[in-house]
Amino acid sequence: MNFYIMTLFPEMVMDGLGTSIIGRASKNGLLNIEAVNIRDYAFNKHQSVDDYPYGGGAGMLMQAEPVYQCYQALRERIGKTPRVVYLSPQGKTFHQEMAEEFAREEELVFLCGHYEGIDERVLEEIVTDYVSIGDYVVTGGELPAMIMVDAISRLVPGVLHNDVSAEFESFQGHLLEYPQYSRPEIWHDKRVPEVLLSGHHAHIEKWRREQSVIRTAKNRPDLLEQADLTEKERKLAEEILEGQYGKKPE
Repeated sequence: MNFYIMTLFPEMVMDGLGTSIIGRASKNGLLNIEAVNIRDYAFNKHQSVDDYPYGGGAGMLMQAEPVYQCYQALRERIGKTPRVVYLSPQGKTFHQEMAEEFAREEELVFLCGHYEGIDERVLEEIVTDYVSIGDYVVTGGELPAMIMVDAISRLVPGVLHNDVSAEFESFQGHLLEYPQYSRPEIWHDKRVPEVLLSGHHAHIEKWRREQSVIRTAKNRPDLLEQADLTEKERKLAEEILEGQYGKKPE
C-alpha cells in the first residue's frame, strides 16, 4: 500500500513512521510511505506558503496554489486521481471500520493543514474525505495523519507477524479487547486467572469474550449499541451498567 503525506514538516512524519512495526513493514516493501513537502511547490523565492486571510482574523492561512501544485504532481506520478484525506476537526471521527475501508485502497493521500487551515477553494477541488481524530485541536495535521497511517497499515496483509492479532484487537466487533497476562504467574500477589492456565481453548475464548463485554460496558458503553451480543451477553452488560449508573442502557 502506498501512503503520500502532503505536509510542511516531512521530517516529523517520516521520523515518526520509520520505527517499530510500520518501519519494518516499509523496509520489507509491504508499505511505501512518502512525505511530500508542500513548500517545494511554493511560487516565490522564500518558499512561503501562507498569507493573511481575507476578512481579517487571527493567524495565517495556507494558500491554495502550492497545495494544488503539490497534489497535481502526485496525481501525475500515481497515474490516477487518488483518494485525498484532509485532517480536520470538522471531519468525521476516525474509527476502526473507517481504517478497514481505507486499507482497501492502493494509494492514499493525506493533506496536513497548518496555521489557521487551508484556503477553502483548493479543499473543494482535491479533497475526497474530511477526517478528525477527535474533538480537540492540535497544531497541525501531521500527528493525526501518522495515527491514521499506523491504524490502516496494521490491516494490510503481512504487516503484522501474527495476522490474527489484527482481527481481534480493540474495537473489532465494537467491543474492547479483553485483559491479557504474561509471566510470572504471580506478580505483586496478583495471580493470572486460572482459566488462562487451563489449556482449555474453548473455556479461554468464552472467558475472553465475557471480559470484552464487561470491559466495554464499564469503559465504553457507547459501543454496545452496535455490538453483536447474545442475549446472555446483553444481560451481562445491562447488569454492569445498572451497577455503575443505576439504570439500563437506553
